[in-house]
Amino acid sequence: MSNCTAVLCTNPIDVVKVRMQLQHELRGTIQYHGLLRGAIKIVQNEGLLTLWSGVEPALWREASYSTIRMGAYEPIKELLHAEGYVPLWKKIMAGAISGGVGACLTSPTDLIKIRLQAQRGQKNYIYSSTISAFRHIYREEGLRGLYRGVGPTTQRAIIVTASQIASYDETKHLLLSYTKEGVLIHFLAAMSAGFVAAVTTSPIDLIKSRIMNAPSGRYRSVIDCGRQVLRAEGLRGFYTGFVPVWLRIGPHTMVTFLVFEQLRRLAGMKPI
Repeated sequence: MSNCTAVLCTNPIDVVKVRMQLQHELRGTIQYHGLLRGAIKIVQNEGLLTLWSGVEPALWREASYSTIRMGAYEPIKELLHAEGYVPLWKKIMAGAISGGVGACLTSPTDLIKIRLQAQRGQKNYIYSSTISAFRHIYREEGLRGLYRGVGPTTQRAIIVTASQIASYDETKHLLLSYTKEGVLIHFLAAMSAGFVAAVTTSPIDLIKSRIMNAPSGRYRSVIDCGRQVLRAEGLRGFYTGFVPVWLRIGPHTMVTFLVFEQLRRLAGMKPI
């Protein structure tokens, strides 16, 4: 529920982010110059509701992937360290495991989200809905097509969960030395976690989006995609769309953890 709430709030930023990451391939020219101007252009050309394109598979993804990655984090952390203060590296390991498992199982929902968000910038629509996209991709590309990009998706999930949840957990632990448990500490820890996650995941997020939206054979592997990006756009190319990545994952992280902590409190569970 916490992640679904967050994605409803941040989906417009995600749409602009994906368009910025794909624009070199979509039309070969720069169409979206920054987050705000990109959002304005999309609304002017395609309508306000376009900013919520792909929200249905995004909700499916959060309800499955994020449930696994966040729900499994604490049990895995406890398996790695039964009691007392948990070292940071064990928190990172717990996040990496839970994120990797969640993403590997639910990768098709992320692929559908990317495809739906990207096609709204093109003249002809291939997919009329989430179900239509699943059926079309399965019919034309098979099960393997639905799992295209599962490698970078899983790698991104490992990085984002290991950096996001572990940094939230560690920052919150440090802040508890100066203040008591509450909304303020949750907000500050989540803000820190969002920035860390954005910095660490932006390059793999771009590669993931490129691979998922590309026609079959465009990229041979994650490394090949990275090489092509480096050759065509330089190191800076890996951080194309970084501002919307940060502005999406920052608020997404804050909403997620604020709601998550309140739901745990209402359920009588201990804070993360």
